[in-house]
This record gives sequence, C-alpha cells and structure tokens, in this order.
Amino acid sequence: MSDTAASDAPLTAHTQTPETAGGADPQSGSIIRKVAVSSFLGNFIEWFDYASYSYFATVIAAVFFASEDPTAALISTFAVFAVSFVMRPIGAIFWGSMGDKKGRKWALSVSIFMMSGATFLIGCLPSYAMIGLGAPLLLLLLRMIQGFSAAGEYAGAATFLSEFAPRDKRGLYCSLVPASTAVGLLVGSTLATLMTIFMPEADVQMWGWRIPFLLAGPLGLIAHYIRTKLEDSPTYLEMQDELQAKQSEAQHPIRELFQHHLRELLVSFGACMLNAVGFYAVLTYLPTYLETAVGMPAEDSQMATTISLVLYILFIFISGKISDRFGRKKMLVTACVLFIVLTVPAFMLLNTADFWVVLVVELAMCFILTINDGTLSSYLTETFPTSVRYTGFALSFNLANAIFGGTAAMIGTSLIAATGSTLAPAWYMVGVSVVALVAMILSHENSDKELDKI
Repeated sequence: MSDTAASDAPLTAHTQTPETAGGADPQSGSIIRKVAVSSFLGNFIEWFDYASYSYFATVIAAVFFASEDPTAALISTFAVFAVSFVMRPIGAIFWGSMGDKKGRKWALSVSIFMMSGATFLIGCLPSYAMIGLGAPLLLLLLRMIQGFSAAGEYAGAATFLSEFAPRDKRGLYCSLVPASTAVGLLVGSTLATLMTIFMPEADVQMWGWRIPFLLAGPLGLIAHYIRTKLEDSPTYLEMQDELQAKQSEAQHPIRELFQHHLRELLVSFGACMLNAVGFYAVLTYLPTYLETAVGMPAEDSQMATTISLVLYILFIFISGKISDRFGRKKMLVTACVLFIVLTVPAFMLLNTADFWVVLVVELAMCFILTINDGTLSSYLTETFPTSVRYTGFALSFNLANAIFGGTAAMIGTSLIAATGSTLAPAWYMVGVSVVALVAMILSHENSDKELDKI
C-alpha cells in the first residue's frame, strides 16, 4: 500500500463515501472515474515522452553528445532510447511481482512517481558542452529508470481498471489504456511540430526541447495523487481476505506463474507479438518507410499518419465495446486473419505514393490494428488469475515489446536492404500474424467470467 496518512481516507469499493452513499453503485461512480483518469494519465505520460524523444532526436543528439560527428551522435541518441526497451522485461518482473504481492495501488503509485520523475529530470539535464561525458551518462541512467518504471504502467493500469470495471463493460474500460498511448503519441508529436513551426530554431535547441519533458513532472504528480486516494481493487482485496482467513501466504508470483500458468504466459506472449509489431510498424515506422522506401514527401507521409492516429483513438473504443459483445478471442483471431490476408496488398498500395491512397490504406491498417489493440488489454487481464494477473500481463506484454516492438523499424529497414524488396516488412508482419493466430487458437474465452472466478 502507498504511504498515505490515515486522515487521507482512501476511497475503496468497500467504503461508503458521500459520493457512493445512498445506494449508488461505486463501480460506476466517482471511484471508477478516478481509476480511469489515473490509468489514462500514466500511459499518456509514457507515450508523450516517447513521441517527444523521437521527434527531438536530432536536437537531443546535439545537446548530449559530441558534435564532431552528427551521425554518430544521432545513433548514440537512438541507442540510449533503445535501452529503455531492454529494461522493460526486468521492470515487468519487479512491478508485476510487487503489484501481485503488495497491491496494484502500491505498484502504480510508485512506478508513476519514478517514471514521471525521470522524464522531468531529463528536461533539467546539463548539456555535453557544460559537463562533457557526464551528460550522456546521466541521460542513459534516466532512460534506464524510465524503461524500468514504465514496464509496470500499461499492465498495471489495465489490471487495476479491469478489476474495478463491470464485467459487461470490461473491454470498453480497458480500451482506455491503449487509447491513452495513442493520445500521448499524438499530443507529443503535435506539440513538437507546433514548437518547430512557431519557435526560432535556436530557441528550440537551446531550451524549447526541454518543455515536453518538464511537463511530465506536474502530470505525474496529479496521477500519483489520484492513485493514493484510491484503495486496491475489490478483486485483489477479496483475494487477500481469503488468504488471511486461511492463515496462509500467497506463493511468489513469478514462481506461481511459471509453475502453474506457463501455457497462458506463452499464449499471451504470442498474442502480444502482433500487437508489438503492428503498433510500432503502423504508427511509428510507416512515415519513415514512406519517405525512405517509397519516396513520398515527408510532410505528406506525416500528415497521413497524423490523421490516421486521430481516427485510431476512436477505433480503439469501438473495438473495446464490440469485444464486450462478441468476446476477446473472436476479435483477436479476426485481427490476425485480416493482417495475414491484407498486409501485403496494403504495402503494394502504399508504394503508389499517392496521398489519398496512402491515407485510405493507413486508415484500414489502423482499424485492423485496433481490433487487436482495443481488445488485448482486457484479454490479458482475463487470462491470468488474480494472484498472478499483474505479473503475467506485464511480463508477456513487455517481453514481446522489447523483442519485437522496439526492433520493428530496424528489422523492416534491414529486410528491405537485404532483399531489395519494399514488401519485405509486409511479409515479416504476415509471419508474426501467423504465430499470433496459432496462439489465439490455443487461447480460452474468459470475457463472460468474473475476474475472481478465473
């Protein structure tokens, strides 16, 4: 539990408050709204930082690395960025275990404080010109802390939210988590674009690039404050009450996960593979692909991606709601089949470099991806029992993203260079989709069950 004073009176689904008294359902009132807001903010901060770091990569390279070789500095900047993905599986094990042992609230309250704090401190770092080698070393350290702490955010937010949400609206509520990542990506890239348009280039390089990172500080404090005012989910508290009644202790989450739920972990990892490759390929790699492989003007490719990202957010909520009616397995299988059938033809159309054709294709791919992305978070929370839910979700999701998500752009570019075919990334996505389809065929449908019955 987070260290809050007794007078703070944290809100809980088992406690009558002025907001829930009088017969109101606490799960549909102010408590779940607070859970939703804190879940949204945590993932928003993470992806707002992702977009800011990517967009200002050339500026960050000039600030933190020796300027004699700009290319080497840029490579170093992206190498530091990649470290955050390496730290995610390590963070997933830690935060997942703590979330299952000490509570969702504890893990989320501490992780958001660390993640937003590290992001804020990046905005305060001195430059290479001021302290020399210490600048990139401090940047590396903070990026490692970011990656470590962010590993618990997505899984924890989805787990926390799902355990408060009504069973028949679990998909809709959980879709808020992937939607917040897309909003963070959109706002980050939009703010960076506006700054480069309206600010003098010298000001952007001198201090303007720091603004997005500094904003993470107050946003993180707001999310942390909201989380300390909430109690752990009813499902988690019920599990703890049962253990206390039996006078027994829960098995260590990692040990229990690998001993009793290895099949579910492997199936979940397979499902997350497609999400990892699809998200990074469609929303972050495609602009680069269109510029470098297709020869499309940068402003056109970026505009098509931005429009697609706006509609992507809407599509996610629609997919989450539909999954409540038809089930998670059908949705995820459908996404796999559509990617297998349509990815190669979609890339063929992208090669026309025609703006309107590219826009329609990107919208179609975004819609297919949201069938997966808008459903995956609720599916993962329903795959594991309460005692290992946070750990199983965090490990499968972050491991897949570290191996397949963070490398999607690199593999796509390398495949084009090795084969000479601009369709090579499409075939890679088809291969990943086939693996994910096999995993989903082996999965079980649990959307009709209460989480304490899984």
